Amino acid sequence: MVAVFMVLVARTGADVIDLRWVVASDYTLWTSSLAQQQRLNSWQDGVSGTNCAIQPGTNWTYAFVVKDQIGSFSYFPSINYQKLTGGFGPIRVNNRIVINVPFPKPEAEFDLLIGDWPGLGVSVDVPDMILMNGKAPYGYSKSINHESFNVTKGKTYRFRISNVGTTLSFNFRIEKHKMVLVETEGSYTNQIILDSLDVHVGQSYSVLVTADQDDTDYYIAATPKLLNATDDSPLVAKGVLHYANSGSSVGGSLPIGPDPWDIEFSVNQARSISGLYRYAVNNVSYLVPETPLKLADFYVNGSGVYQLGDFPIRSVKETATLGVSVVDATHKGWHEIVFQNDQTSMDSWHLDGYGFYVVGFGDGEWTTGSRGTYNLYDPVVRSTIQVYPKGWTAVYVFLDNPGMWNLRSQHLKNWYLGEELYIRVHDDDPNPAKENAPPENLLLCGMFGEPIAPSSAPEPQPGG
Repeated sequence: MVAVFMVLVARTGADVIDLRWVVASDYTLWTSSLAQQQRLNSWQDGVSGTNCAIQPGTNWTYAFVVKDQIGSFSYFPSINYQKLTGGFGPIRVNNRIVINVPFPKPEAEFDLLIGDWPGLGVSVDVPDMILMNGKAPYGYSKSINHESFNVTKGKTYRFRISNVGTTLSFNFRIEKHKMVLVETEGSYTNQIILDSLDVHVGQSYSVLVTADQDDTDYYIAATPKLLNATDDSPLVAKGVLHYANSGSSVGGSLPIGPDPWDIEFSVNQARSISGLYRYAVNNVSYLVPETPLKLADFYVNGSGVYQLGDFPIRSVKETATLGVSVVDATHKGWHEIVFQNDQTSMDSWHLDGYGFYVVGFGDGEWTTGSRGTYNLYDPVVRSTIQVYPKGWTAVYVFLDNPGMWNLRSQHLKNWYLGEELYIRVHDDDPNPAKENAPPENLLLCGMFGEPIAPSSAPEPQPGG
């Protein structure tokens, strides 16, 4: 088994992060995907199209610059279903001292990773439980710890909330406390006051919470969307907000949230901020090649691995097919991406390497007339966006970061079964160089040879 672990990586913008992965398993191969824009550096993106797997008993070090992406992110293993075994954790990118943030410095900051967990079940469609920082809900078992956060009355705290699950969106709320939304995935937002917040798979938010209630304990709850669950269900994540002078435990009913089936609530909130069962994009289900796309692109211009122009970007293939989906895009060009969800369940999409402008949501089929509803005045910039059942989401993205970038569903089953593609952002002019050179510890595989262990990375230094 892969050990479940969670490491907080906190760095200041423009710092270089060295994140070392050690694979202790006897059988598994894995990489890790970081929910951050790898500027000029898709070599470090950690998905099947850019990296060879890290072999058992070896290690590999990701090195990347966080640049101006000040905010809340997470990382996780990206091969097959390894995310279910753990290995994920939070990344904080802090502002430099000379850069002010648009809100007062909080008393403390808390990372809250919430996600569905299938346990020992065989289906990821209906998980066994929703966990908070890997802990079971409050009251689930006296022998199992629950998550709790200590606060002092009158102080304000920053909660960095991430949905690290595989399937379920959830509604997050804290009993009797308002939340001020301030950031999402490295972009500051217009500050709005919320009673609750919908968080979809792969998304991250920061909210400010002031401890302005009586000295006691209060529920922190995350209830699933599009699923009926009672307060005592393991599918309702429950933690505790503990006041320093509290003399009593939480009790009674959870704070009331929106109807889990009320899509309009969620939409309105978002606007304010081979015979196998497969998933497909434009009727093409992604087939992972033996050679990572990035290696093939760099060494042989993609020959023998993928063919530019095969993937339909403005239409849908008549017959569903398997394919290595690569879209060719011009460096420093604007693109509109419309996510059309024909399913009856929520979906969530992420683009590596970029933040995009979320300009619109809608019901039914997207048409060119839908552009008349776009928010072009103050769209939020983020890298992960929900797509509602039988609806669409539209984004604008400026492709100023050359490389091979993964566009995928964040729902683990959908991603695993083919709901992804790659965008090749390229500039034919080699001078000056548009992208970083391959790292010295580059792993080779596929047509470029058997996987070999990289040279040992330096041991982490104390305090580093």
